[in-house]
Amino acid sequence: MNHSRTYMTKPVVAVDGGGTRCRLGLRQGGSDTAVELGSANVTTDFDAAIAEISRGLDLLSARSGIAMNELSGLPAYVGLAGVAGSAIAQRVAQALPFSHIRVEDDRPSALVGALGDQDGVVAHCGTGSFLAAQIDGDQRFAGGWGPVLGDPASAQWVGRRGLTVTLDAVDGIREGSALSRYFLDKLSGAAGIVDFASTARPVDFGALAPAVTAHAAEGDALASLVMIEAANGIAELLPVLGWKPGMAICLTGGIAPQYASYLPDEMQHCVTAPAGEPLSGALTLAQFFSKEIAHEHL
Repeated sequence: MNHSRTYMTKPVVAVDGGGTRCRLGLRQGGSDTAVELGSANVTTDFDAAIAEISRGLDLLSARSGIAMNELSGLPAYVGLAGVAGSAIAQRVAQALPFSHIRVEDDRPSALVGALGDQDGVVAHCGTGSFLAAQIDGDQRFAGGWGPVLGDPASAQWVGRRGLTVTLDAVDGIREGSALSRYFLDKLSGAAGIVDFASTARPVDFGALAPAVTAHAAEGDALASLVMIEAANGIAELLPVLGWKPGMAICLTGGIAPQYASYLPDEMQHCVTAPAGEPLSGALTLAQFFSKEIAHEHL
């Protein structure tokens, strides 16, 4: 997919929603207006996600001064975690008030936001995770299949894995550390960990990840093991997507930047700051969508 930098001047709306937060934006006249809310994963909780987006639209209307009936008439690009196929995309489109809407998963927004027009790869690790590549105008994606079937190196994976190695320490399989003692104290022992895990949502596991990254930064053996496992998984898959030495690597999402120092040296040298955030990518995709609509009506 080759994206031109020639943007339409017509206002557009975009939504970027994930397991931790949902951001909505309006781009008009070269400036952006944005609002931020809580989780919006349409697979985890469809009704709650739609309610959060709807609340965000009300806030966006109020902040921009554009009435809701006018806002809902603008071209809208919606990139959401949990959109795994056309059926749920159509369901989202029908649940929102827009007359011109394109609904996809949250991966294209993150890729375009991070890389702009340049070639490179993205390892996006928030509550969930996926890898993506943009090379010679083509895009490839891997992962993003949710916490049960995938999301390696995501915050929820790191939090959950931290609990697993803690239980290994309880069993004497691994040597205990400050991390295992922290989790055992925080969750009232092994039984408490099992009880917590039985009802924990991805965002609940993800909330434990900062403890793992902090302990790893202090050299904790168990925490470092978790971080190394996560980074190794990323390092193994990026070349499969087409990454070659010298090509940009963007680490996006809440936890991904923490992996930079755990990657192989040749990859560490290629880590590049993202050009923008997923919402900016979603707004760019909304502009391309607006251009398509305009061409259809010529």
